This record gives sequence, C-alpha cells and structure tokens, in this order.
Amino acid sequence: MERVPILKIGDILLVSIQLDMSDQTAVALQEDLAERIVVTGCHGVIIDITALDIVDSFVGRMLSTIASISKVLDAETVVVGMRPAVAITLVELGLSLNGIRTALNVERGMELIAAARADELEYQLDDDPDAETATP
Repeated sequence: MERVPILKIGDILLVSIQLDMSDQTAVALQEDLAERIVVTGCHGVIIDITALDIVDSFVGRMLSTIASISKVLDAETVVVGMRPAVAITLVELGLSLNGIRTALNVERGMELIAAARADELEYQLDDDPDAETATP
C-alpha cells in the first residue's frame, strides 16, 4: 500500500497528494496525519491537490473527514492547488467541504493558516483576564 508523504514546514504539515486515492490509502493518510498533528503540535494542515485531475465524491468526503479530524486536534486545514474543473465538479456533486478553507497555492495557504492562528491567539488573550497587557 502506498502512503502519502507528510512534510513539516514550521508549524504546518504539508500533504501533497500525487496519486489516486484508494480507500486504504485514504484511511492510512487520515491516521498518519492525526498522529503527526499530535506528535508535532502543528496548528495547520495544507493539502495540495494540484496533481489531481479528477475529484469525486470519495475524495471530497476524505478531504472533509481530514479537516474534521484536524479541527478536533486544533489544526486548521487549507486545500490548495484546486483546478477550475475540480471546483466545478465539487459544486456539481453538492460537496461543500465544510471546515476546509481553500487557497490558490501553498504560499497563500500558509498565509491563511498564519492569519487564522494570529486571530485565535488574539481572541485567547482578549478572553484571559489574567493576561498581561503591554503599556507604552
């Protein structure tokens, strides 16, 4: 069984899907990714689907499941590299990809994750009455 490589770049895990996803490969990816999120403490997952020519309902569900697992483990998911034909197919299939943000490329995906993390940290500081505030 082939495995999808998961690369760590700073606080982000990068998954580049370069092959057709079988059921076994998808389940292995979900398990591998969940384990890597926990072990590394990363707060972002980028899934690059540039190499996929076709996304069917199976791949759409797999992406949604990965996003849900990542969210439970405190990691934001961004799918990058979606081709126009893939986007059209997803819409026609009625797959909304809940919990998944999209970006045109890896760089923009990393920016989205950084911005989401900054917003989350700011929110946590605003909520914490014991947080120290800097005064000029």
